[in-house]
Amino acid sequence: MSVERSQGGCLAIRTTLHSSSISRCSHSSVTTDDATCGTPLWMGKGLTCEERLRRLKHRMKVNFDASRAEHQEALKALWSATFPGQELHGLVSDQWKEMGWQGKDPSTDFRGAGFISLENLLFFAKTFSTSFQRLLNKQGGKRAAWEYPFAVAGVNITFMIMQMLNLDAKNEWAFDLLYCMAFVVMDKLWLERNATYMEFNDVLKSTRSQLEKELLMDDVLRIEDMPSYSLLC
Repeated sequence: MSVERSQGGCLAIRTTLHSSSISRCSHSSVTTDDATCGTPLWMGKGLTCEERLRRLKHRMKVNFDASRAEHQEALKALWSATFPGQELHGLVSDQWKEMGWQGKDPSTDFRGAGFISLENLLFFAKTFSTSFQRLLNKQGGKRAAWEYPFAVAGVNITFMIMQMLNLDAKNEWAFDLLYCMAFVVMDKLWLERNATYMEFNDVLKSTRSQLEKELLMDDVLRIEDMPSYSLLC
C-alpha cells in the first residue's frame, strides 16, 4: 500500500506481512549536531526524507556507551522525566530498579537494541507523559502479581519495532510514535489476558500482529490514523 499526503509533505506507508516502511517528507534541511533528545530537532522536524532515513539508520547502529557524556545526559534526562523532582544518586544505583531495569546499572540492559531504546523511552516520557506514567506505575486494570519490568519491556519493544520495519523506516517521528503506540497496545493486551511475566513474549507477539494489522488498513494514511493511536494521552 502506498499513500501520499500533500500540503508541504508526504507520508508513504508500504507494508507487507513481515515488514513495514514508513516515511514522511519535508522540504527543508538543518544540521543535527546539537540535537537533544526530545527536541523538535532531535525528532527530525525540518529534515529532508534522505536526511531522516540516514539519521534513523545511524541511530539504530549506535550502541549505548556509558563513557559518553551525551549518553550519560540522556540517561539522567530519562530519570528526570520519569521521576520529576526526585534526585538521582548515580548512574549506577539501586534506584534504577524502580523504573524496571534488571539491576542497578541500566546500561547492561541496552545491549539488545542500543542507544535508540533509551531515546525511545525518553521520547515516550516527554511526548505522552500521562500514558508513560500510567504504564510505569501499572495503573488501571487487574494486575498480575508478577508484572513485566517497565524499562526492560521498553527495550524489547524497540527491538520489535526495528524488526517490524526491517531496519528501513524512513521517518524518525513515525518510528518513535509507533514505539509509544506499541507500548500502550502491549499493556492493553497484557491486561485483557491477565498476563504474567512468563507470558511477556506471547503478548509482545500479539502486539506486533495488532500493529501490522492496523498498518494494512486502507484508511490508515498516517500513524495518527491507526486505531490504537487513540490510546495515547
